[in-house]
Amino acid sequence: MIVHCGPTLAGEFIRTLTATNVFTGWTENIAVRNGAHKWVLEAMDEVVDRLPFPLVGLDTDNAEFINHALINWAGDKNIYFTRSRPYKSNDNAHVEQKNGDVVRRHAFHYRNDTAAALDL
Repeated sequence: MIVHCGPTLAGEFIRTLTATNVFTGWTENIAVRNGAHKWVLEAMDEVVDRLPFPLVGLDTDNAEFINHALINWAGDKNIYFTRSRPYKSNDNAHVEQKNGDVVRRHAFHYRNDTAAALDL
């Protein structure tokens, strides 16, 4: 998840969830209202619906992203769940590369916290 908080983490702001298939490079980006479980799980359901192939595994590197709700979501859908090693951001280099090339390249580092920005 990339935060679009600008220079401060205060208040609510939009985040972008990036999902990248390691083998094909296929990437889905979804803007979420904030980091609440409700929005993250809705975004994950949308990722599953958008993919042209079944989601069988989920590897994440973000401790903020991993929570009981997401683990239960993956378990309910029989999705294999792993996480990278702590403090080893290069474990998920595929997502980090897409975050830089796709999300930060177009959304920059501005603060986005409005309904209009979320729709965009």
